[in-house]
Amino acid sequence: MNVADRKTNASPYTRQIAFFCAFLLPMGKLMEAPSLLAKYAKGDLLFPALIQFVLQALVLFCVVLALSSSKATLHERLVAVFGKGTSVVYAVFVLYYLLSAVLPLLDLEKFVYAVYFDTAPTTFSFGFFFLVSAFITTKGIKAVGRFADVCLFLFLVPFVALLFMSLFEADFSVLLPIFGTNPQESLRAVVKTAPHFSDVALLLPLFLHFRYEKGDGVKIMTGYGVGAGLCLLFFAVFYGIFSTIAPREHYAFSKIAQYFPALSVVGRIDLIFVYLLSVALIFFTSLPIAYASELSATLFHTEKKTVFSFVLNLSAFTFVLFFNRLYDSVYALFTGPLVPIFVFISYLLPCFCLFLPKSTDKENALA
Repeated sequence: MNVADRKTNASPYTRQIAFFCAFLLPMGKLMEAPSLLAKYAKGDLLFPALIQFVLQALVLFCVVLALSSSKATLHERLVAVFGKGTSVVYAVFVLYYLLSAVLPLLDLEKFVYAVYFDTAPTTFSFGFFFLVSAFITTKGIKAVGRFADVCLFLFLVPFVALLFMSLFEADFSVLLPIFGTNPQESLRAVVKTAPHFSDVALLLPLFLHFRYEKGDGVKIMTGYGVGAGLCLLFFAVFYGIFSTIAPREHYAFSKIAQYFPALSVVGRIDLIFVYLLSVALIFFTSLPIAYASELSATLFHTEKKTVFSFVLNLSAFTFVLFFNRLYDSVYALFTGPLVPIFVFISYLLPCFCLFLPKSTDKENALA
């Protein structure tokens, strides 16, 4: 990363991107993804999950390879190809991030009401999230990198604690035979859960102004491998506990440790770790809105994101307020007609980075 990029904080450090892959991206798969995989894959949830991670790792490798092939940033190379048309590319991603924010927002709202409230919550109880989200989205990409550092402890400590408490009740024999599911059912599980595995799309804004240095690719790919491994372990423990009723167990990370024997003596101490993970979940859920705000500011050539943050968060709040009772219909839309959009932007479009020019006029001028 050059001096200018460090000074403006336009791009996170390599360490932060690796931590993002290892300790923040998994948050998108610890609530609904386990139950959905168990439902569509008929119990063999590890196989379709492994397929998803392998596909995303291959796409990420293509992006890293594209970054390593040039000293110019992706933004500079996009401008070299599309010129003013780069705004169209960014506008498409703004729409995509707004679309990808829908399911996480609805999931988080239901999770908060189910876990944090013993009585019926008020209509606007979930509104506090959007105040936090509005603050995060005004900070831009630099906030993503800093929070990735924090998640080394904020995610890893409670995650390990919950897994430790869950291992005592997990029966891993219910996972056998691994890869024993009908391939059509596994493929169906991959398609139906595509919106929950759009990892590379959430990494692209971090790469826009990132200047590759030797060894960065290994760190980033290792970080993603760690995150994928933690998710697969979590899926195995989750199904080992709930087995055939797993498809009905929503908000997985809040439930896997509830049968820990010591809880009958010391109380629900597992909720302490659930609350800690919820902080990481709040930040993860705000990411698409933050990205949409950042790219919107880029489109209008301004550094001020307050207006965009206000409008986008208010719009998201209004959407959740009126569509929270239509979750099943919304989910059917995302696992049906909208699947090709997620497949194209998260699996196919990033691979086009390989075809961007390796040098630009700006790069030659700097040289």
